[in-house]
Amino acid sequence: MDILIINGPNLNLLGKREPGIYGDSSFESYLNKLIEEYPGLRFEYYQSNHEGSIIDKLHQRGFDNCGIVLNAGAYTHTSIAIRDAIAAISAPVIEVHISNVYAREGFRHHSHLSAVCKGVIAGMGFDGYRLAVEHLIQTKK
Repeated sequence: MDILIINGPNLNLLGKREPGIYGDSSFESYLNKLIEEYPGLRFEYYQSNHEGSIIDKLHQRGFDNCGIVLNAGAYTHTSIAIRDAIAAISAPVIEVHISNVYAREGFRHHSHLSAVCKGVIAGMGFDGYRLAVEHLIQTKK
């Protein structure tokens, strides 16, 4: 099974950016642990600070036999275009947020993506990615 993990804007700074909210580890170090934990899966990781690039990646892989774990960062709260890209593809998408967006600023309480995603995980730190992978595995059986 292929799992595509997409991280959006500013998530390339994990480990450096607001460690009180996002922790002090890079996503790449977490991804290596995830790959070790699931040796039977093929992981592809993509990060972009550009909305159109995220849409292009969803279009490119969204019709393959894969599951997608998406942390769209701030685009979650602003991007109708990413929402429409998710709605247009057949691959299941799980929306993930490292922080509990509902315990943060009010503008983070609304997601344009949730309604077209298979599920949403928020506030579980990096473990949210693992939980999303587990769900994709279980529903693929």
